[in-house]
Amino acid sequence: MSALDDRRAELVLAALPHVAFDGWSRRAMHHAARDTGLDRMAADRAFPYGAADMVAAFSRLADRHMIGALEQRDLAAMKVRQRISVGVRTRLEEWTPHREAVRRGIAVFALPHNSGTAVRCLYDTVDAIWYAAGDTATDWNFYSKRALLAGVYSATTLYWLDDRSDGATDSWAFLDRRIDDVMRIPKVGARLINVRESMFRPVRAFCGASTR
Repeated sequence: MSALDDRRAELVLAALPHVAFDGWSRRAMHHAARDTGLDRMAADRAFPYGAADMVAAFSRLADRHMIGALEQRDLAAMKVRQRISVGVRTRLEEWTPHREAVRRGIAVFALPHNSGTAVRCLYDTVDAIWYAAGDTATDWNFYSKRALLAGVYSATTLYWLDDRSDGATDSWAFLDRRIDDVMRIPKVGARLINVRESMFRPVRAFCGASTR
């Protein structure tokens, strides 16, 4: 991390209590600057593009915290689906006291002009989860895995934001169901390929016979 990344992380953490009231705004960051002993100009320079910069810094910080936490877990002893579940849970659980900041961050990223930043941050998160899970894919599976997990992660995050069950147990049950759904897709794809092959096998045999 660079000195600027360190400063952004410090400001983001200090801003979280204020974001619940002021959103991801200059006002929240100026409060954070005051709380950390920095001047307002330093906060403004750290986030030249405003709210989108702030939320992106929050997302990167959350990714780093998640990676650090997952490195302390024995993921190798788990099945792949369990590793993914633990990754998503780890990413969200730390920020339970700051759900409102997460909610407001999603609102910022939902704005059309922030869509590029939003996609990059989401990709970085799911890529980090797959990397921690030991994914070594280099073919088209590399992208399909991340696309599928992006859907699972996004849906689980939205569910988690409004979950008031003890320990967010409803969210983790929802997450497991979504992972189960995703895990079926390769099996369904394989069955479809087998069906296609069985349908075209007679045609290939006929074409082969007709050319003799």
